[in-house]
Amino acid sequence: MSTQEEDPLWFAGLDWASQSHRVSLTDASGKPYHHRDVSHDAAGYAALCTWLEHTAQASPTRIAIAIETTHGPAVDALLDRGFQVYAINPKQLDRFRDRFTVAGAKDDTRDADVLARSLRTDRDAFRRLDTEHPLIVQLREATRRHHSLVADRMRLSSRMREQLWRYYPQMLKLFDDLCDSWVLELWRLAPTPAQGARLHKATIERVLKTHRIRRFTADQVRAILREPALVVAPGVTQAASSHIRDLLPHIRLLNGQIKILGREIDRLTAALAGPPVIEPGESVPGQTSEQRDVTILRSVPGIGRIGGATLLAEAHDAVRTRDYQILRLVGGTAPVTRRSGKSCTVLRRVACNKRLANALYNMARVAISVDPQSRARYDALRKRGHRHARALRTVADRLLFVLCTLLKRQVLFDPDYRASPANASV
Repeated sequence: MSTQEEDPLWFAGLDWASQSHRVSLTDASGKPYHHRDVSHDAAGYAALCTWLEHTAQASPTRIAIAIETTHGPAVDALLDRGFQVYAINPKQLDRFRDRFTVAGAKDDTRDADVLARSLRTDRDAFRRLDTEHPLIVQLREATRRHHSLVADRMRLSSRMREQLWRYYPQMLKLFDDLCDSWVLELWRLAPTPAQGARLHKATIERVLKTHRIRRFTADQVRAILREPALVVAPGVTQAASSHIRDLLPHIRLLNGQIKILGREIDRLTAALAGPPVIEPGESVPGQTSEQRDVTILRSVPGIGRIGGATLLAEAHDAVRTRDYQILRLVGGTAPVTRRSGKSCTVLRRVACNKRLANALYNMARVAISVDPQSRARYDALRKRGHRHARALRTVADRLLFVLCTLLKRQVLFDPDYRASPANASV
C-alpha cells in the first residue's frame, strides 16, 4: 500500500472517561462535525466502530482517531478493527485547546472536537499506536506490579523502623533492609531488648546459617543485642512490639509475592530472549528482534533483571526503533533548555515516565561500580561541581546512547572496546 493510500480521509477525537466517552468525527476539510456518546462496554465499542465506518463511508484504515491515552479497552478495540489510532499527552491537548478558545471553556464535546481538528492539522504532534507483542504487555504489567509491591514493602519497612527507633535501636544497627526474612526471624525470637540480651549464641548462629548471612558473626550480633537498652515510659515497649507484630504477616506476604513476581518476570524475559545466544560481533539470523534486544540489554553494565525488563516494557517502541532521543526524553535523562534572548537555563526533565526514570537511575548507580568508563564519567562530573543525582543522570544518558548503538549494530557490550587495537583511535 502506498503512502497516499494510507493517509486518512476522516479524523475523529475520543474524549474518554470511566463510564461514557464522547466522540467527534470530521472530514479532511474540518467540517461537518458528527458527535456520539459511547458506553464503556463491548457493545458500545462495537457500535462505535460500525458508526465510524457507516458515517465516513470509508474503511477503518482511512479513519484516524485521537485519544489522550496509549492503552486501555478503547484503544484495543479500535486497533483490533484496523483504525489508525494516535495518542497525545493531556498537557499538549490543553495547549491545542487554547487555539480554539481563549476563555478557557472546557467540556467533553469541545475536547473531542479539539482532538479531531488537531489531529487533522498537526498529526506530527501525535504518537501513532500499534498492537504490541503479547509478551511485552504481560511484561509491562508484571514490572509495574513489582514496582507497586516494592513500594508497599518500603512503606511497611519505614513503619517498622519507626517503632524500633522508639524502644529497640540496637536492632537498627544490624539491618539495611528491615523486611529481610532473617530480620523478621531474629525479631520474632527477641522482640524486646530484654529478650535480645538473653538470646543464646547458638540460636543466633542458626538464624545466620539458615538465611546465609555472612556479613555478621554470631558474636557481633550478640554484642549489639546486649548493648544497654533505652529507658522508655511504661507500656511503650509493649505497644511498639505489638505494632511490629501486626506488620509481620503483611511483610511476609509481600516478600513472597515479590519473589513469585520476580520469577514471572524472568520467565517472560526468557520467553522474549529465546534459546539462542549472541556472541560479540555476531548476530543470530534465527532470532526475532525482541530476542536479540533482550540478549543485548542483558550485556550492558548496570541493567539488572528488573531494570532491563522495565526498560524493555516501558519504552518498547523506542528500543525497537533504536531511537536514542525518544529514550532519553521518556526516561528523563535529556535536560530541558529554556532560552530567551541572553537568558539560558538548563533544567532537569520532570515530565517523563517515572518508572523508567527510576530504573535508569538504578542502572547508572550500579554501572559506576562495575564499569570503569561509567565511573570515570561520574567522577569527572562530580569534580566539576555537579551533584550526585545530576551525575548519575548523565551516566544513564551515556549508557542509553551505548545501548542504542549496540542495538543498531546487533552486538553485545564489550568492556574492552576502546582497548582493542582496531578501536584505539575511536
